Amino acid sequence: MSATRTEPRESAMEPPEPTGKTRAARHVTVVRELGVVAVLVLLVAVTFATNSRFLSEQSVRDLLLGAAILVVLAAGQTLVIITRNVDLSVGSLVGLIAFGTGKLLVEYPGAPLVVAISVGMLAGAAFGALNGALVALAKVPALVITLGTLYIYRSIDHLWASGQQINAADMPPGFLDFGRSAGVLGIPWLAWIALVVVIIASFALHSFRSGRELYAIGSDPDAARLSGIPIGRRVFAVFAINGALAGLAGVLYAARYGTLDATVGTGLELEVVAAVVIGGVAIFGGSGTVYGAAVGAILLTTIDSALPVLHVDPFWQLAFVGLLILAAIGLDRLLSVRLTKRMKGRSAHAV
Repeated sequence: MSATRTEPRESAMEPPEPTGKTRAARHVTVVRELGVVAVLVLLVAVTFATNSRFLSEQSVRDLLLGAAILVVLAAGQTLVIITRNVDLSVGSLVGLIAFGTGKLLVEYPGAPLVVAISVGMLAGAAFGALNGALVALAKVPALVITLGTLYIYRSIDHLWASGQQINAADMPPGFLDFGRSAGVLGIPWLAWIALVVVIIASFALHSFRSGRELYAIGSDPDAARLSGIPIGRRVFAVFAINGALAGLAGVLYAARYGTLDATVGTGLELEVVAAVVIGGVAIFGGSGTVYGAAVGAILLTTIDSALPVLHVDPFWQLAFVGLLILAAIGLDRLLSVRLTKRMKGRSAHAV
């Protein structure tokens, strides 16, 4: 009887050896992200030179608090966009979960923080899973599906709120302290949570097979399908995860601001997409990192804080963000074309 030789199966924690194309793509990603960091550093330096109080302890704390919610949302949106999809419902979902968290804590002020966070994330995951199921099963573009659920979730929020407002004075003081106070090393607890989310999401993307498959889906869905990658399940999962993170962001928003009504989160979805694109995540899918998206979110938050200090008209603030988005997309396209030409040149030389 002859022994059957079996090939060792790749471990879920063991990434494949990087190819020349993969290394070049990583180099392009690093270049894009370093460009964003350079813009951030330059903006901070110019603003600090204009007003030294911009980097005071309180100002930095407020900046981190403002960025934390956007960073959490950007981490989830990165997973979705990498698969060549987009979720426009996150702003409405943040508003719905934030108001629900306020109602929960007003009715049960003694509820532990972990309960509020768990309920918010579970509810967000359920709404995100609905988006994922519609996209994966109905084969309808995510842009259309999530544009529809954006209005549906916002309508639910309006019906639930019925014109009422939850005031910070009605919220448990301990919950509000969590959303505003500093934690370890003087860094706000919300910023620590955002950092943990970014680290976990980045680790999952690059260290697990399922995470690496998201890049394959975004790069070439047909090739990914022929390779046996369960595209439907992966897309469903990333929408559910994105919903859970939107739920977490909703709880953090409630803790940060305290005052809640049906308008919370309006327009936030566009800001999240802008942060991800500016952070170097290709809007066409297949490339980018969670760290880059987080830097993009911090840059947008810094712009909101810095430009008023520089006495820039609000109209030009929006125009500046728009220019950054166009520059990021243009740079992504330019670097992608150069990468393609370089790889074709190497292939021709090898032949």
